[in-house]
Formats: sequence, structure tokens, C-alpha cells
Amino acid sequence: MHAPVLRDGDVADRVAVEEPLEIRAGDTALAVTMRTPGHDEELAVGFLHGEGLLAGPVAAVGPTADLAANVVVVDAPLQAVARERRFYTTSSCGICGRGALDEVAVHAAPAPPGPVLDRALLAALPDRLRQPGFAVTGGLHATGLFDAAGELLCVREDVGRHNAMDKVIGRALLDGGLPLAGRVLCVSGRLSFELVQKAAVAGCPILVGVGAPSSLAVELAADRGMTLCGFARRGCVNVYTGGGRVRDL
Repeated sequence: MHAPVLRDGDVADRVAVEEPLEIRAGDTALAVTMRTPGHDEELAVGFLHGEGLLAGPVAAVGPTADLAANVVVVDAPLQAVARERRFYTTSSCGICGRGALDEVAVHAAPAPPGPVLDRALLAALPDRLRQPGFAVTGGLHATGLFDAAGELLCVREDVGRHNAMDKVIGRALLDGGLPLAGRVLCVSGRLSFELVQKAAVAGCPILVGVGAPSSLAVELAADRGMTLCGFARRGCVNVYTGGGRVRDL
């Protein structure tokens, strides 16, 4: 997850690893994403789910038969449009690699009712994220999946904030845990449109972030009936949409 380097003063330092991952369905290459290696199978199925490309359950996912590095093959039925679309995503943006703006569409049902949580609990979620990679490198984002009591169920780190969320959602998909109707997603950075999109497609009613949301993120969350909370730090949190799920407002 990290590579050793030397910084000023010959002090040992480590940087987060970033490498390409090719996602295939059979012999067809569907996407290349820049990511931190680890939990690649989760990333692959989470990405395909978030893009609305899966047409049925995943039968298998893993490396190619020759164990080629940085290639994952997903065995699952795909939507017909999957064969017509190609993606290249960087670690900084999951949307800018798409071929046209009109492909940026959300095909997700309105958010389920979900739990009603205390505002103080939502504000405390970022402090409950386990981020060992960030502690070492300072260069990784994290996404955590929590239950309604604030217990951390799953956390993943990656140089790409969208990859970290794909890994968490992919894990839930492989475990049969989608939709995330009674869960909460929490991210370590800002709240962008693509993170709200992925959470919406996964059926998660509440998304919390340490940083600020964008205007489009707020608009999308409101449209899908989600609770979107930002600037969750030092015991405080801003609630931008879906305040009915938050006590003590």
C-alpha cells in the first residue's frame, strides 16, 4: 500500500502506491482505473454496480487465468450498454473519464426511510474510521460503512475517494448486503457528485463526509431523498439535506 522514500533530512517516509487496474468481463476490457492495490475484486464489482452495468448476480471475480498483475475479470451478466462504453478514471475523479456528460446519470430509486440518528453520532463517525494507510502515508482516502448504532462494519482506503467507496460497496455486494437501506456511509474527504451517486445506487440513505459538499452533490442528494452531512469534525456536523433522519436539529 505504500513505498519507502527519503524526505528532507534523510528521514524515512512512505508514499501511497498508485497503479492502474483493468476491469474485464470475459475477454472484454470495460475500464481502467488508477487505484491503490488491494481489495481489487471489491473495487471491480463495486465500480460496475455503481455504473449500473450489472444485470445480475456476480458468479465469480478474480485475476486472469495467467495471474497477470493489475487485471481483474468479473463473471456476471452485464447490461447491453456495457459493451458500448469504455472508462478511464483517475484517482482524483471517477466521472471525468466518461466520454460524454449525458452519460453522467443516476439510475437509482429514491432513498429508503433509513434510520434516524443523533446529530452527535453522525459528527463522531469520522473519528471511528480506521485509517492505517493514511497514518503512514498521509495520502489515502477512506470510506467506512456503519450500522445505525455507529459500529464500523467495513472500511477501505485508496488514493481515489471513489475507489474507496467502490471497494466498500463491492464488499457489501459480494456479501449479499445490498441495498444499504439501514446503513450509513462516511468518507474522509469532501462530498462530490460521484460519491453521492454511488451511495444512491447502493441504496444508502445517509452519507457523511469530513469535508464540504459540492452544489451538485447537494442537489443530487435532495433529489434522491438522501441525508447528506458535511464538515463532520470536532463534535459538529452540517446537515444539507434529509434532516428528518437527524435528531436534535
